[in-house]
Amino acid sequence: MDNDITTILIKEDGNSKEIKWEDINNLNNEDGILWINLNYNIKENHNWLKEDSNIDSFVIDALLAEDTRPRTFIHDNGYLIILRGINLNPGADPDDMVSLRLWIEPNRIISIWRRKVMAIEDLKFSILNGKGPKTEGEFISQITRKLTLRMSQSINNISEQVDELEESIFEKPETPVRSTISDLRRQIIRLRRYLFPQLDVFNRLQKETTTLLDFTDLAELRETTDILIRYIEDLDASRERAAVVQDELESQLSSKMNRTMYLLSIVTVIFLPLGLITGLLGINVAGIPGANNPYAFIFVCLILVFVSIMQIILFKRKSWV
Repeated sequence: MDNDITTILIKEDGNSKEIKWEDINNLNNEDGILWINLNYNIKENHNWLKEDSNIDSFVIDALLAEDTRPRTFIHDNGYLIILRGINLNPGADPDDMVSLRLWIEPNRIISIWRRKVMAIEDLKFSILNGKGPKTEGEFISQITRKLTLRMSQSINNISEQVDELEESIFEKPETPVRSTISDLRRQIIRLRRYLFPQLDVFNRLQKETTTLLDFTDLAELRETTDILIRYIEDLDASRERAAVVQDELESQLSSKMNRTMYLLSIVTVIFLPLGLITGLLGINVAGIPGANNPYAFIFVCLILVFVSIMQIILFKRKSWV
C-alpha cells in the first residue's frame, strides 16, 4: 500500500527510521512510537482508517470531515487535534490555510493532510536525523511550534505591505491602492478566522489532564501560544492600519471630488450671466439692440469680458477662488 503514506518508527534513542507499510502490524509497544502520515485525497487511506485502524468511528468522522476548523478533545486515551497552517505550497495564497488532522495515542500517531504541510516535512526531516521528538508529548509540542513559526514570514509580509501602502498613500496619493487594500484586509480576515480557534486549541492543550504531555511539553506549548498571540496582535494592528489607510484614501478621493465639483461650480457661475446676455441677444425678435451696427458684436464681447473680470474680482474678494 503506497498511497502517499509515510510510516516512521520513532525511537527514544534517536535511531528513528522509515518502515514499510506491511511491517506496521508486527510492531510492539516497546519498539517505539509509530507515526503514520496519510494523504486525505487517497480513498484507500479512508478505507484503512475505517476498517483497520482500530480507532473509534467518532474520531474517524472528525479526521475525515470535509471541512475543519482548529479544535481538540480527549477521547479515551488519545488526543484528536485539528490545526491549520500557512499554505506555503508553490503558487498558493498563504491565507488559504492548510489543515492538519492528528490522532495521538500511546505508541501511535496518525496525521492526515489534504495539501502538503511544510511543518510536517520539517518534522519528518528532524526525526529521521535524530533531532525530532522522542515522545507523543514532544511530537505535539514540536508540530504546533513548527506550524506556528512557519507563519512568521507571511505575517511579516502583511505588515510590510501595510507599510508600503501607508507610504504610497501619503507620499504618492495618485497611486492606485484601493484594490490592494481590499485584498490585504480580506487576507487578514481569513487568517484570523483560523488563528483565533487555533489559539483556543493551544490553551486547551495546556489545561487538559493527560499523561501524554509532561511539564517540558507544556512549557514549550506556552511559548508557542505566546508566539501565536503576538502574530494575532500583529494581524490586528495591520488590520487597523489598513483601515486607516483606506479611510485616508477615501478622504483624499472625496476631497479631490469636492475640489472638482467646486471648480465646476465656479465655472458655471461665471458663464451663467454670460449665457443670459448672449441668450437675450440671440432671440429671434425685432428690436434687438445693435442689429444693424457693424461694431455691435465687438461691443457685446467687451461687455462679456468686463462681466467676467468683475465676477473673478468678486470671487477673489470673497475668497471663493
